[in-house]
Amino acid sequence: MEKNLSDLKKGERGYIKEINVDEIPLKLLEMGCLPGNFIELIQIAPFGDPFYFNINDSHVAIRKETAQQIVVTLEIKI
Repeated sequence: MEKNLSDLKKGERGYIKEINVDEIPLKLLEMGCLPGNFIELIQIAPFGDPFYFNINDSHVAIRKETAQQIVVTLEIKI
């Protein structure tokens, strides 16, 4: 199942499938926000923006408008 990062619920995890490189700040790319990397939603700020993620063991805050540009494949729980 695929979702945008902005649609994840707390605790959901998966792998980054694709990103809109033109809309993603270079700093996020340098911090590991790249296709194939593991990502987990840790926390959402009280007013719904920003989101706090764990990306390959790095903790990163991403604004909602940026999170909408990143597609993830969710990890399936069995």
